[in-house]
Amino acid sequence: MYADNSPGTRTLVIPPLPASHFGSYEAGLTELLARDDRFVVMTAENRAAIRGLPALAGPRFIDVGICEQTLVGAAAGLALRGRFPIVHALATFLTMRAFEFIRTDVGIAGLPVKLVGGFPGFLSEANGPTHQAIEDVALMRGIPGMKVWCPADQEDLLLGLETVMSDPGPWYLRYHAAPAVTTHHAPFEIGRAEVFAEGTDVTLLTYGLLFGECFQAAEILRSAGLSVGLVNLRTLKPVDLESILAAARRSALLVTVEDHLQTGGLFSILAEALLAAGLTVPVLPLALDERWFKPALLPDVLAFEGFTAESIAHRIQRRLSQP
Repeated sequence: MYADNSPGTRTLVIPPLPASHFGSYEAGLTELLARDDRFVVMTAENRAAIRGLPALAGPRFIDVGICEQTLVGAAAGLALRGRFPIVHALATFLTMRAFEFIRTDVGIAGLPVKLVGGFPGFLSEANGPTHQAIEDVALMRGIPGMKVWCPADQEDLLLGLETVMSDPGPWYLRYHAAPAVTTHHAPFEIGRAEVFAEGTDVTLLTYGLLFGECFQAAEILRSAGLSVGLVNLRTLKPVDLESILAAARRSALLVTVEDHLQTGGLFSILAEALLAAGLTVPVLPLALDERWFKPALLPDVLAFEGFTAESIAHRIQRRLSQP
């Protein structure tokens, strides 16, 4: 559906969806499919989160096989024909193998294609470097017009599902649907962070999988008598500059925590924000600095790489103790 704004221009219009509560990501997609026959679910043989959809979606479920470039190209074609494709693939192959297709076919055209990257960051756990998507945020946020969403857990994901899927532009979703460690704040707003607490000693800035560890790390630090802030960024593009800069002005130390390379991720976003605002504040980046992570089961990955709640709290306390 298009609206004419001026001669020679057309703007995509997606009717707003009424609020609802989904029990799961798959249930949410099922409801979207039922409401609007323009939604199409696609995959490159990555059905972990959508195993029940083929029987429900019928011809509006398309599996192209293990060929992510074809997946993105086909999604762009369907979007040009008025469909709203929601595509699923392993994050590492979606964002890297199909990068040119995303940039050229989806990004330049500004098409309403939603890219769902499965098993990003540490969620790839037992897989080696070839399957570790730890530069995906950097790649996707570098595409003009592309928005980036990194929900903290299933509850956070469901709070933003309708808003993101109904948005008329392209999105990259760093898929994460584990049980929540706490109740999240509603409503979800694009470009608005979820500020859990404000602190004067330290503020943790994080997103996605590691929010849960940061939530517990903040509790550990508070028990040690520190004033601790915690911010779940939610969308990294657009990012909530207001909340980031407020934390920078309030806290003696900012800590970025992410299962991503230090280059191009949240640490880079923070550096860009501070430089643009003319602010200087001590920053402790907890990320993967020029290295891949050691494959193992997720609890062992977090322990080995130093991203458990206890490790995060210890690394912050050590930094605060330095003169």
